[in-house]
Amino acid sequence: MATAAPERPTISAEDLSVAATEQDQPILEQVRLLLAEQCEAKLVGPDGKEIALPAAVFRVLSRVVEHMQRGDAVAVLPIHRELTSQEAADLLNVSRPYLVRLLEKGEIPYRRLNKHRRIKFGDLMAYKRQRDERRRTALDELTELSQELGLYGVAPRETAPPQSG
Repeated sequence: MATAAPERPTISAEDLSVAATEQDQPILEQVRLLLAEQCEAKLVGPDGKEIALPAAVFRVLSRVVEHMQRGDAVAVLPIHRELTSQEAADLLNVSRPYLVRLLEKGEIPYRRLNKHRRIKFGDLMAYKRQRDERRRTALDELTELSQELGLYGVAPRETAPPQSG
């Protein structure tokens, strides 16, 4: 008798990410300064044993510290990791039905596993980068247009308080 493969635990955006606290900031600054020295990085275990960090790990660690200092939550996942449609929707901060429409329109690659959809993390992040770039471009165009029309920096019209009567 065949047994089903163990189910992978469902993850949420909160499970994937780690954010620095205000108390972490001084330590993160020290780490950032050490990483900026570009010397050979080593990892020291609790027993004092040292191992050299590969350049790729060093770059990832540098980027993690950089983002955490800015107050960003950070997640490190393998690019090939497959997400459920709910996990992907949570990471994009959209509803699952909206994500499914994006999948069905072909905006994000996915595969079917029986009735379930699976989205590669790397494909989801590529879509997110493109979406964010489109948003930035649109915002820049709106800003430029409002400057051309003399609307940039103009205070909104005040509304008169309701008359009591």
